[in-house]
Amino acid sequence: MKAFVVEKYKKKGALRLTNVPEPELRDNDVLVEVHATGMNLIDSKVRDGEFKLILPYRPPFILGHDVAGTVIKTGPKAVRFKVGDKVYARPRDFRVGTFAEFIAIDEADVAPKPKSLSMAEAASIPLVGLTAWQALVEVGKVKPGQKVFIQAGSGGVGTFAIQLAKHLGATVATTTSAKNAELVNSLGADVVIDYKAQDFEKVLSGYDLVLNSQDTKTLDKSLGVLRSGGQLISISGPPDPAFARKLGLNLFLKLVMRLLSSGIRRKSKRRGISYSFLFMTANGGQLEKIAALIEAGVIRPVIDRVFPFDKTNQALAFVETGRAKGKVVVAVK
Repeated sequence: MKAFVVEKYKKKGALRLTNVPEPELRDNDVLVEVHATGMNLIDSKVRDGEFKLILPYRPPFILGHDVAGTVIKTGPKAVRFKVGDKVYARPRDFRVGTFAEFIAIDEADVAPKPKSLSMAEAASIPLVGLTAWQALVEVGKVKPGQKVFIQAGSGGVGTFAIQLAKHLGATVATTTSAKNAELVNSLGADVVIDYKAQDFEKVLSGYDLVLNSQDTKTLDKSLGVLRSGGQLISISGPPDPAFARKLGLNLFLKLVMRLLSSGIRRKSKRRGISYSFLFMTANGGQLEKIAALIEAGVIRPVIDRVFPFDKTNQALAFVETGRAKGKVVVAVK
């Protein structure tokens, strides 16, 4: 099969299109013919080697964390899907590889594709949808009447998280550029801050939850908009000791995580705020719940553009510019 492969860790290194063997099917796997795959910043970070300590992929390996496609084969113990089913998924870590014509995925990570979505639209959902769900529902436990600040509202996670937070009954603030204000308003944002002209720290106060996706400076400033007892959830780091324990990292890496997050944890504690780092995990059950919201018209995908498979490198480069509104998708089939 054809696949885009990371031959060696290299910052902004090009992925190589090559022929590789079809993936082997494990007992609980389904083999999916890839129709479309979503592009994410984590793909470039893995390629650059930024996650080598916690995700030590051994080159050559196939990138890609989002997929929509058709089941063409099932493992002997896989019972949830049958050949011909249309599905979507975020394969679990160490089993990624959606920049390819086929991928084997543990059936626990897979869900039926929302019927109302095209394959390209469905492929845009899994990683950002699960990230938002796990931040706002699983960790944040957002309740009606709460105030939630979602940074970078016009990005992949932001466009999904705004809609989910509104569905949960929250008042939602977000940052974006003036040209994208209409988009985030249409998704449900109540307070829209032009990050080029306004300082969110001077506009917002008394918030219950902040979903941080930006740099360390923005993370520190986010403390100032939260009430005592509020939650600061970051998907861009720094990783904390709880994350290290969850991954079962060795003592050295646990110490590294503790040191990396010591500053923000100390500042949070002084203000009575809980800090947590979220590194989303694959979950087919949660994708089923997300699909139900999509079918009900609660959440709609936001796609900036769709690239053909042979332009995968260009698609990833466009994601890295940070200018995409919503998601970037590659049509494989």
